[in-house]
Amino acid sequence: MDDTSDDAGFEGESHGTEPVVKRGDELTAEAVDAAAGLEKTVLIDESDGAPRFAMRRFELAAGAEVPRHTNAVEHEQYVLAGEYVVGIGETEHVVAPGDALLIPAGVEHWYRNEREEPGAFICVVPNGDDTIELVD
Repeated sequence: MDDTSDDAGFEGESHGTEPVVKRGDELTAEAVDAAAGLEKTVLIDESDGAPRFAMRRFELAAGAEVPRHTNAVEHEQYVLAGEYVVGIGETEHVVAPGDALLIPAGVEHWYRNEREEPGAFICVVPNGDDTIELVD
């Protein structure tokens, strides 16, 4: 394979980025102001030298809800634990470990954990500014 490919500038380019390994005990979860019972742990982002994406872990407490909102950037998510509802557009989906989701930029979405155990997911977003708009 040709390492000089200019296919979006990904192949064979490090752009000076150094490898990063973070241990679980180095990471701290923080409450998310917009939703009681939602915590976010930043796993890797621009501050680690990640040039394109941020990877975060969210935990949705039992009984917690995240209000209907939109984001200016896409979200890719992978469910780690629990079973909870994700609304995307006008459709609600019950998700469980191993499920993967794409929430396009600008699409309304929300979360609701009706179970007695927390739900958890990995969420990957492009680096840069994101505008969150709550929907009435």
